[in-house]
Amino acid sequence: MKQRIAITGPESTGKSWLAEKLAKHFGTVWVPEYARQYLHDLQRPYTMADVERIAEEQFRLNSDAARVSRLSFADTEMLVCSIWCEVVFGQVPGRLKQLLKEQEFDYYLLCDVDLEWTPDPLREHPDRRQEIFGRYFEQLEELKLPYGIVRGAGGERLSNALTLLNDHFTTRR
Repeated sequence: MKQRIAITGPESTGKSWLAEKLAKHFGTVWVPEYARQYLHDLQRPYTMADVERIAEEQFRLNSDAARVSRLSFADTEMLVCSIWCEVVFGQVPGRLKQLLKEQEFDYYLLCDVDLEWTPDPLREHPDRRQEIFGRYFEQLEELKLPYGIVRGAGGERLSNALTLLNDHFTTRR
């Protein structure tokens, strides 16, 4: 049985770290956040059109990983891109809404904001993390997507994620 797992949540909550550790633990693939690559070399402020391009490529990368592996982890998906547009631009483009409906993840790990903020040139909202976490929670509930909330730091965070995944895998059998 194929399983696609999305790691989601606000900035600086350990999504990339967790995706990489989980993929290593299960001996499988993970898809990094394409936005970092795209924005790294951008010589101007990003626009909503840039976020749409990022979302399209992230969607493709996530889909490709799912085709080549029975278990894949994505550290960014369309919920991230959608909430990003909502927070920064006050609206979500129709194409992003469509991609959100089309993406197929079996389970979401929502990373809590219980980690200390780590500054990074691409991070923008250190004082809005709890509010943005609430948006993720509300969207997962509204869309009736299966999820668990990951808390704790370092090894504890990884252990909590593994417990949530093991429970998910057990109920899926």
